[in-house]
Amino acid sequence: MAAVTKIRLNGFSQKLFKSLVTNPRVFRNNPKLCFHHTALLNVAGQEIKMPSLSPTMTEGTIVKWLKKEGDAVAPGDVLCEIQTDKAVMSFEIEEEGILAKILMPDDSKDVKVGSLIALMVSEGEDWKTVELPSGGGAAAAPAASAPASSPAPAAQPTGGSVPGQAINMPSLSPTMTEGTIVKWLKKEGDAVAPGDVLCEIQTDKAVMSFEVEEEGILAKILVPDDTNVKVGTLIALMVGEGEDWKDVAIPAASGSAPAPAAAAPAAAPKAPSSGGHGHSDMKMGPAVRTLLEAYQMQPSEASATGPHGLLTKGDVLQAIKQKGLTAKPPKPVPPPAGGKPAAAAAQPGKKSAPLPSLKPTEGHTDIELTSMRKTIAKRLTESKTQIPHSYGVVECQVDKILAMRKQLKAEKINVSINDFVIKAVAVALQQVPEMNALFANDKVSIANTVDISVAVATPNGLITPIVKDADRLGLVQISQKVKELGAKAKEGKLQPQEFIGGTFTISNLGMFGITEFSAIINPPQVGILAVGGGRPELDGEGQPKTMMTATLSYDRRAVDEVQVSNFLEAVQRNLENPNMMIVGGVPASEDAEERQALGL
Repeated sequence: MAAVTKIRLNGFSQKLFKSLVTNPRVFRNNPKLCFHHTALLNVAGQEIKMPSLSPTMTEGTIVKWLKKEGDAVAPGDVLCEIQTDKAVMSFEIEEEGILAKILMPDDSKDVKVGSLIALMVSEGEDWKTVELPSGGGAAAAPAASAPASSPAPAAQPTGGSVPGQAINMPSLSPTMTEGTIVKWLKKEGDAVAPGDVLCEIQTDKAVMSFEVEEEGILAKILVPDDTNVKVGTLIALMVGEGEDWKDVAIPAASGSAPAPAAAAPAAAPKAPSSGGHGHSDMKMGPAVRTLLEAYQMQPSEASATGPHGLLTKGDVLQAIKQKGLTAKPPKPVPPPAGGKPAAAAAQPGKKSAPLPSLKPTEGHTDIELTSMRKTIAKRLTESKTQIPHSYGVVECQVDKILAMRKQLKAEKINVSINDFVIKAVAVALQQVPEMNALFANDKVSIANTVDISVAVATPNGLITPIVKDADRLGLVQISQKVKELGAKAKEGKLQPQEFIGGTFTISNLGMFGITEFSAIINPPQVGILAVGGGRPELDGEGQPKTMMTATLSYDRRAVDEVQVSNFLEAVQRNLENPNMMIVGGVPASEDAEERQALGL
């Protein structure tokens, strides 16, 4: 008797099997019939390709896989760490499934962007039988988490007969996963050349220009203005010069241009729970209970929309507004026995003034975060949870800076206190290079250049343009550079190289009246200096002086207290002696030299 083995085929294999064997009953009548095709037993996998994690990244090194074969993965899980041309960055998956096969092991170097690095399958499928590319099986479908560097040809084009060249949503910042097309600057039928700006895109950092790199004609815009689009999504088509752009073939997958995402409709109020409607049965806070009593309402008269049936203040105010209710005067409280009557009671002829009616107002206003603010929130949370922050504070007397600034202003040279701070920090980073470092992959890398990131507030959030080679620039050059970068930041016109890659950050809130604060480290940097405003004080002899507080947040994994003390002392010396700072810094004090001699 022939042995019988039962197998479970996936959906693809079942369809193929039925198409080849239209009458499965033939197996019952012919026990010798053998159907052998190993490809039917394999599971088709989704491709995971090497992502582009920075605008200039063309290849990278897979430092370490954080998931192993057979592990379940969910959106947001980090698959592996990748060394880009900027830093070691986490590669997050955007789909749910099982990591079936790792094709590029740890420490795989110079892997080109778009190269296949792994395969994943859906939950419930046998990941051990995933079909490998070398097996000659059908091509796997690409995973949405790793868009290819060059788009796959669109299947079954519709419309015209002229094949179009795909223009996909670009990645304009290392952390960009989606963006909003603010405005198309070219229209359909326009000729374009390398360097022409097709459209403006709102990334998670700023509004940036998307330049075309090839020559041709913009044939079809598939995604209109004010549309949020994921990186790698087809947004337009172009054709070569001389071709009929009106007859371009539109990929079936894209269809007509999608409409901008409409605002989500307000959630319908949930009905109260089926339990009792008294105060003891419905969930509510003290403020809501007081408001109900003021209007002599029952909880059942308002629809609870809070989580788990919670009755919120906004629910009650909405019911008050709909019913047109006014607050009822409180019930009189009788005076205690033997006590004197209240003043109002002693004057029965005088009417009490009516209580003002409470004007219902909405409880809150929801403001949707921009892509930039979402990324800021995510990165700051990662920094505070993953980096052991330590702090050091130094007090600096800045009277000499104020006097020098006054002299320069008389010569029509305008420099700010912040320009002096940038110069002082740049020179201090030269003197204590351990602070001019990056921490990644359990390694501290001392930077060869002093590139200072300066925090700038914009309508979309905080961004840190970079004053490069700040130690080599004079005060006037620093001032000009800061003004130029600040203006571009507020207009959303910064290029990636102007805000990516700093070695140290300064955040100055002194001009807003803040005297002292601490800031969050901007990884992979190891330090950020929070600078407050000047404040008048009296010295030991009763003479006025102007003091300024600077607070250093530093990564305790990368630097220790001695290095921090040396750095803050250098910053203090430079700020208190601006003349010496301009010519290369103030020599270290005897205490600092003694510490250095002792190896501290």
